[in-house]
Amino acid sequence: MNKIVPVLTVLAVLIVIWYAAAVKMNSTWTFDQAERAGTEVSISELVKDTMSQTRPLLPAPHQIATELWKTTVEKKITSKRSMIYQGSITLKTTLLGFGFGIVIGIVLATVIVLSRVGRLTLMPWAIISQTIPIVALAPIIVVLSNAAGTGTLMVPKAIIAAYLSFYPVLVSMVKGLSSPDQMQLDLLKTYGASQRDVFWKLRLPSSMPYFFASLKVSVAAAFVGAVVAELSTSAIAGLGARMLIGSQFGEPMIMWAALFAAAILAAILIFLVGGFEKLARYMMGGRAV
Repeated sequence: MNKIVPVLTVLAVLIVIWYAAAVKMNSTWTFDQAERAGTEVSISELVKDTMSQTRPLLPAPHQIATELWKTTVEKKITSKRSMIYQGSITLKTTLLGFGFGIVIGIVLATVIVLSRVGRLTLMPWAIISQTIPIVALAPIIVVLSNAAGTGTLMVPKAIIAAYLSFYPVLVSMVKGLSSPDQMQLDLLKTYGASQRDVFWKLRLPSSMPYFFASLKVSVAAAFVGAVVAELSTSAIAGLGARMLIGSQFGEPMIMWAALFAAAILAAILIFLVGGFEKLARYMMGGRAV
């Protein structure tokens, strides 16, 4: 309970600041309309109008909550106006990219740890790859994917998500696979263990805490990659596409509702990955933390 109070306090302060900012930013339209009508606006009328504009510069929290309710509960899941439907598109891309990212990260980390050539060549390129803006790479990935005949926009979006998600797994797995000390390695060698035995019986089990720690970061990166991919590839479906549509057609409610739907979905994904981590630790005989 003591931990929840500070969180709720900060949340309440943020909401108050948000409402104040909404009044300030949306008042321009109210004053403009009052000037054209030759009337004056009282404080109560100002607050009431800025809290109920159809196209505000900054929607109030209750307006976004109302829009989310309309586009989730009151819309059929199969409707393209439903945030649940749009979220499912982004979720598919995220999970596909997340899976690709895990596989790529583990494979590259294994090569880097077990091979001196891989360590000298792959790691620098992996680091450099993260300095390239994904917005610049997205169109190139789409063009190359179309040239390869993938036939669907899901593949390039998943590649973009994997591009952002593999690096946390790579770094953590390199650290984890390298974590056994020399004494442990020498002990296995005295028993005649091969490099394969050392990997499966010592290095891989030792890397699991590092691997689990990287999953939350990786799934968040995959989600960001999926949303950015939808924004950058002119996708027509997905939460990123809804944000883009809201921005292009002057519909701030759609844009903000999609933004908050994305934040909620990302939080759910991180929570589920955290639950998977605890379950995996428990099944492996470790203490769930």
